Amino acid sequence: MEIAAEEKIDLRSDTVTLPTDEMLEAIRHAALGDDVYREDPTVEKLEEMAAQKMGKDAALLVTSGTQANLVSLINNTKRGDLVFLEAESHIYWYEGGGISGVAGLLPWLIRGHFGAIAPEDIEAALRPKNIHFPEPALICIENTHNRYGGTIVTPSQMQAISEVAKRRNLKFYMDGARIFNAAVASKVNVKEFTKHVDNLMFCLSKSLSCPIGSMVVGDQQFIEKARKTRKVLGGGMRQAGIIAAAGIVALETMIDRLEVDHKNAKRLAEGLAKINGIKVDLIAVQTNMVRFDITGLGVPDEVFVQKLKENNILASTIAEKSVRMVTHRGIEKDHIEKAINAVDKIAKELCPKK
Repeated sequence: MEIAAEEKIDLRSDTVTLPTDEMLEAIRHAALGDDVYREDPTVEKLEEMAAQKMGKDAALLVTSGTQANLVSLINNTKRGDLVFLEAESHIYWYEGGGISGVAGLLPWLIRGHFGAIAPEDIEAALRPKNIHFPEPALICIENTHNRYGGTIVTPSQMQAISEVAKRRNLKFYMDGARIFNAAVASKVNVKEFTKHVDNLMFCLSKSLSCPIGSMVVGDQQFIEKARKTRKVLGGGMRQAGIIAAAGIVALETMIDRLEVDHKNAKRLAEGLAKINGIKVDLIAVQTNMVRFDITGLGVPDEVFVQKLKENNILASTIAEKSVRMVTHRGIEKDHIEKAINAVDKIAKELCPKK
C-alpha cells in the first residue's frame, strides 16, 4: 500500500476512527422512533445486544464515555460519598471534575500498578466509621487503562478487588471504555471481566469505529435509575436509532478485528524501542496504545509532537516527556513503518552521532 505524500497519519487516539460503509448504510436505513418515549426499535435492539454481550440485565445508550461515567457515579452513590479511584484514572484526570462538581462525590486516589489497584491498598484506605469521615461507597477501575498506555486489569485482579467490595459493602464499577480491547488481547470472553463488577460502561466511538455513543450496563434497577439521570443531564435523545444503528454493526463486526490494532501497536513499539533517545516499556504495550519516553531527545514533548506533525504524523502528549500513539481501524502496516521512520529521522536530527 503506497501512502500519499501529504496524508496525515493520525495516531492521537482511536476516537478519530470514522464509521464503516456498513455503519453508514445501517444509519440510513435504521427504523426510528422517539427514544425518550422508549419507542426507538433500533436503540432497544442495541441495548439488548449490549446487555447480553456483557452478561448483565439491561443497558442504556448515552452520548459519551464521560456521560456514561457521570451517570454511573451518581447512581452508585449519594452526594457526599467517597469513591476510590486509581490515581491516573480518566474519571479523575479528564472529565472536567464532574465527579465532585456534578455528582458531589469525594475522589480518593490510590496508586495502582499498570492501572490495577491492589486489594490491600483499598483495605488500607478504608477508615473506621466516624462522623467526621465521608462514607465510602464505590470502587472504580478503568479497563484498559488510558494513562498507563492501554494496560489490562486482568479478570483475576478484578476478582480480588470484587472480594474487597463485597466484604466491605461497596459497589464495584468499571470504566470499560476499551474493555473489548482487553478481552481480545487476553483471548477471553468479555464476560470474564464484567462478571466481577456491579455495573460498567463501554464506548462505541473508540476502537469500535462508531461516530458517537457509549453504553451503560448493569441490572434492571440500576439502568432505570440511570435513564432518569441521563435525562437530568440533558442526555435524553429522540430518534437515537441513527446512533444505535452503527453500534449494532460495531458489536456484530468490529470486535474481532481489534487484534489487528494490537499487532500494529506491538510492531510500532518494537520499532520505536530501537531508536536512540526513545524509551518504550514493551511490557506495558498490551493493546492498541504505545506510550514512549522522549527524555533522551532533550526537547519538550510539545516540540517533538510538532516535529512529528511536520512529518505528517499526529500524536499526543500524555505526561511530561511522554508521548502516546494509538492504533485503530484505518491505520495499516505501512502507516506504522512511516511513523517509525519519522520518529527515527527526528531523533537523528536531535541527537546526531558525535
